[in-house]
Amino acid sequence: MSVEPEQVPLSALQHWQYCPRQCGLIHLEQVFDDNVYTLRGQAVHAKTDQPGVETAKGVRVERALPMWHDALGLIGKSDVVEFLAGGMPYPVEYKHGSRNKAADIATCDDIQLAAQAMCLEAMTGKPVNEGALYYATSKRRRVVPITAQLRSDVARIADAIRQMVGQRPAATAPERRAGGQALQSLFPARALPAANHARGVDYCPRRTV
Repeated sequence: MSVEPEQVPLSALQHWQYCPRQCGLIHLEQVFDDNVYTLRGQAVHAKTDQPGVETAKGVRVERALPMWHDALGLIGKSDVVEFLAGGMPYPVEYKHGSRNKAADIATCDDIQLAAQAMCLEAMTGKPVNEGALYYATSKRRRVVPITAQLRSDVARIADAIRQMVGQRPAATAPERRAGGQALQSLFPARALPAANHARGVDYCPRRTV
């Protein structure tokens, strides 16, 4: 009998792609400091975090829909899923800021959206080849094809996060108060540009996988 992999939150995939150390601080040691950017993001999600169903222009729209993918060990919830003709699911992830993001930052968003698409495929049995990211500042969508590369990245990052969890014990309370020092040997911090300090990520080296 096959053993299901340990569950990984969908949001952790984006955090890991942006910075593995940040992912560890948030999901392993529960260390996270709000700043103006995270608070704006919370405001953007205020409506989509409330479960609900509505119909607009003949399209059923579900908010905060629970999602999972047993084979990949993914779990979380959507911002919005639109069900198009024939019940075809179309994920829409809400983000703060403009859709004109630097390519490496945009990739973080794309991976989270791709993971949602893969969950919807597993749940509904219908192919999900496309989704969209809605950026609150520009009030515009960016359509994202769910490519084979994104699918591969989702599976690889989920495995990397599980490996991280297995390598490090949970932090003690003093370590959490000290800003996640239990991760020092795994992801040592280094100096970052002043712009990153202003965004509250001075503990986080920029790394991609």
